[in-house]
Amino acid sequence: MRPLRKTTRFRQLVNAPEILLLPVAHDALSALVIAEAGFSALAVAGYGSSGSTLGLPDIGLMTATEMLTHYGHIVDRVDLPVMVDIDTGFGDVNNVIRTVRQVERLGAAALFLEDQTFPKRCGHMAGKSVVPVEDYLPKLKAALWAREDPDFTIMARTDAAAVYGIDEAIRRARLYAEAGADMVFVEAVTCARDMRRVNAEVPVPTMANMIEGGQSPFLPAAELQELGYAVVAYPCASVFTAVRALRGWAGCLKATGTSAGFAGPDTMIDFEEYYRFIGAPGIREREKLFFPLQEEKAKK
Repeated sequence: MRPLRKTTRFRQLVNAPEILLLPVAHDALSALVIAEAGFSALAVAGYGSSGSTLGLPDIGLMTATEMLTHYGHIVDRVDLPVMVDIDTGFGDVNNVIRTVRQVERLGAAALFLEDQTFPKRCGHMAGKSVVPVEDYLPKLKAALWAREDPDFTIMARTDAAAVYGIDEAIRRARLYAEAGADMVFVEAVTCARDMRRVNAEVPVPTMANMIEGGQSPFLPAAELQELGYAVVAYPCASVFTAVRALRGWAGCLKATGTSAGFAGPDTMIDFEEYYRFIGAPGIREREKLFFPLQEEKAKK
């Protein structure tokens, strides 16, 4: 029996009774950690990608080429369905069509497209603006038209709640669902009551976004499921954790001239553990397939 395609696996996870926990990786290394922890899927988004790749905030600075290259490294490294962020589509409907097809060829399982103006901002930053619905819907329809795998999930995102209020955000979410979006993401909902409204009034699966210190109430997955969400993403925690850990290491090294005081089972793995984690033993074994004579000599 052939294994399910990642697109099909992702769609099944979204539609399952239990809420899907979707941690967000900021690079291939963090994706490996997420996979090792046993999650069923993961995502990659602009916040962590911009921070890890450019060392800059999520304000639309990464080009389409930079983002797609970054995503490709992650998708290629883990055997999990991956959802990716294509911001506002990198241009008009033709850019959206090209981007969707490139994302599918990378092997991603899903993507989302947002209705902010360009350059966009992180959904929990001040000063956002959104395009008119009439400008966004052609892009969404182009994305849906462009996909080749019918199980490839396309999620529409609206940032209208912070700009025009929850009523307008829900109106847009309903329009995006009616246009054919498989999922809808209403960003930066500020109270549980409005979260429940979103899920009661939007007729497709929805996603919550949990950011430590963000605009939305930081709720456990079980409560979000009770509110009606199908998916919950954690877009910033990996970079927040990485920065905290690296600050500790760099501070110790600068202050003492050695990292010995920082090393320990709760703060740092060692060379051998990293060697195993990164997959080096398997690569060494694979190399032996191509050097059989050297292997025989080594045995003698």
